[in-house]
Amino acid sequence: SPERHGAMTGIMKTQIDWIPLSLGGARPTQGKTLAVMQVSGGSQSFNAVNQLRILGRWMRLLTIPNQSSTPKAFLEFDDTGRMKPSPFYDRMVDVMEELMKFTILTRDNKACLLDRYSERKESAAELSKRVNQKAI
Repeated sequence: SPERHGAMTGIMKTQIDWIPLSLGGARPTQGKTLAVMQVSGGSQSFNAVNQLRILGRWMRLLTIPNQSSTPKAFLEFDDTGRMKPSPFYDRMVDVMEELMKFTILTRDNKACLLDRYSERKESAAELSKRVNQKAI
């Protein structure tokens, strides 16, 4: 996410807000792995990645411990749009490697990680009937 005015951008939040909350009683994001990274035009901060971590938790994503923040991003890319070699580039590669490792470690355990008492108690049909309103 880009950071703008000390937070993730409105368009980024809007995109997240349009992800369905549930499909058949389950969140489409739950159990998936998430890496958080941000770029900013000014000095380094971690506001956007911190907000993304909170959103990831609410969306029941498995957020990896590593993260990346690239300050003055306009200096870090060449004319073709490729990131230049730097410690920021190395950090981003580290984050992506960790994302792959966590994905590999957890994907075969998805059923166990997603099994929740409160969701077993109520069927998808009952949940849909309860939450889908005809009018507000």
